[in-house]
Amino acid sequence: MCEYAKTRIKKSAQITSFSRLSRFLTGRLKEQRARLSSPLPQIAGRAILSFTLVAGVVGIFFTMMVSDAHARTSRIKDIVNIEGVRDNQLVGYGLVVGLNGTGDSLNNSPFTEQSLIAMLERLGVNVRGQNLNTGNVAAVMVTSTLPPFINQGSRVDVSISSLGDSTSLQGGTLLVTPLLAADGEVYAVAQGEVSISGFSVQGDAATLTQNIPTSGRIADGAIVEREIDFQLEELQEVRLALKNPDFTTARRIAQAINGFTSANIAKPGNSASVTLRRPGNYDGTIVDLITDIEQLPVQPDQPARVVISERSGVIVMGANVRISNVAIAQSNLTVKVTETPQVSQANPFAEQGQTVVVPRTDLSVNTGGDVKLAPLDTGVTLQDLVTGLNRLGMQPRDIITIIQAIKTAGALQAEIEVM
Repeated sequence: MCEYAKTRIKKSAQITSFSRLSRFLTGRLKEQRARLSSPLPQIAGRAILSFTLVAGVVGIFFTMMVSDAHARTSRIKDIVNIEGVRDNQLVGYGLVVGLNGTGDSLNNSPFTEQSLIAMLERLGVNVRGQNLNTGNVAAVMVTSTLPPFINQGSRVDVSISSLGDSTSLQGGTLLVTPLLAADGEVYAVAQGEVSISGFSVQGDAATLTQNIPTSGRIADGAIVEREIDFQLEELQEVRLALKNPDFTTARRIAQAINGFTSANIAKPGNSASVTLRRPGNYDGTIVDLITDIEQLPVQPDQPARVVISERSGVIVMGANVRISNVAIAQSNLTVKVTETPQVSQANPFAEQGQTVVVPRTDLSVNTGGDVKLAPLDTGVTLQDLVTGLNRLGMQPRDIITIIQAIKTAGALQAEIEVM
């Protein structure tokens, strides 16, 4: 009986809706009634099916609750950064050659001419004092990002942006360009053909430009020449920096780590960081410890916040935004000014008189008609308010004004961030 019940529970867990579960169990009940003829087996069969029905329903509800809770959680590695494990920005100045007459004009870009002369002198060509006139060279800024723990000899992508009055970098080649970090040291060297995603063509009466032809990219265009000296495995403790600082989230992270390791090795320092300490009896390094805990699920919390952009009319709100008791009334004041100037002429054959333009101005004011106060009860979410205003045909900028007014009245239990 137990093995039979376990088999039915496993099959019931695969049913995705209650209708399918009901049809499945009804069919099995009819089959059991047809097979069992004696009263005792019928009672046993009904008991088995009743147990299967109850276990199946409980299993479905338990699975739904676990799935819903898991859907709201995030891995620790997705909500924190490891202190010291970070990217580093690189920048350099170089020349792109081989352009089809779309480079910098040397008269308007003196830095391009100076760079070109200096480069040729380093190659043994002396053109100083000569009148250079070429449109195939462009001065560019080269930027890249150095990932953490990257090894010497690895390649990284670089971005190219025109610095002068070049019209397009299509078909150009970046010459050897050292890339420097904030400390002034060279960490990578870039060179290669520039790939752009736009173009620009023009004629006598029309010009067509698609995307940005004065910026491009070189995939794996830089070779790392120097590594950043950072020995993470030698540290005894690190700090986990929260991407979205919150006291509740920091405490939950520490509790999840301490519960997983059965030791008090994580401690929230503030809303933005959690200190992770390597225990003395731990066999691995701090890197092993980070690997063990970064897959732990944590449900992050966030303060109630509404982000609005008056320029674009965008409204983004969190799930915990609530509104207290408040009454709202809104009307649009529309003022329409119409100018219809008229011409006034003198009577025919009049000895005196002249033709003049007489202004005529019509003003109309519309206050929106019948406007009533709409009360809102405590606990109404901002989403309910916005949905109702949308149904009334409110424009995004009107909704933004109403939200700001509710916040001023003290009824919006959230902070407003204006972009």
